[in-house]
This record gives sequence, structure tokens and C-alpha cells, in this order.
Amino acid sequence: MSITDFDAWLRRDYEEDGAFTALVVLVAIDETSANPVASTFVNVIGTEVTWAELVRLFAGSGQTWDGAAFFPRRDAAGDPLPNALARIALRDLELRLEEDRLVLNEGHFFDAWGRRLRIDETTLQ
Repeated sequence: MSITDFDAWLRRDYEEDGAFTALVVLVAIDETSANPVASTFVNVIGTEVTWAELVRLFAGSGQTWDGAAFFPRRDAAGDPLPNALARIALRDLELRLEEDRLVLNEGHFFDAWGRRLRIDETTLQ
């Protein structure tokens, strides 16, 4: 089994800084747009989860998605956020994404195969 960009990122981030809260946004992507379709947060307290397991978990959302962006957050002590603060941070992220999809690049953005993504501004002709 090969390691995805997601798996490599998760291991590296966790090894460097420890546990964190991940704000997660599932995104539908087409030729000219990237639209959030669902969001949640999870506390990451190890590196046992794989991209394949997350894909199965995301299938339970009932949403069609092409990418997932992860935004690590820690409290002032460097620990995962308490649930109440995670909900506030997630809502703030959702509002920022409504205004500007390029905010996705502030996180760690991956396609449905766990490969790193980036979106760029484009002009329609």
C-alpha cells in the first residue's frame, strides 16, 4: 500500500507538533469552481488513521466531494481545541470560504486520492 500525500502530511505534522484539532471541509470541484459541501472537525491524537479510512468515513456524509481541506488548530497551550472553540473556528472558516475559495490554500488540501491540491484564481472567458 502506498503512502498518500495526506498520510505523509499527517505523520509529519503530528510528529512535529503533536495532537491538534482539524477543521475539515469537503469540496466539490469542477473546471471553474470549488464549492464546500460539508464541514466538521476532528481531534487528531495519533497517526493511525489513513486516507483510505477517511474516504470511507466521508462517504457517510452523503455528499459528493472531490477534495478535502484540513486546517490544523491548537489552543494557546498547543493542545487540540475544546469542542466549543472548534465549533466557533469552523464557523469562522465556513464564512471565510463563502467570501473567498482561495482560503482553501491556507489549509492542507487533498483530492479524493489523497494527493495534494491547490486552487488558483481564474478568469472566465
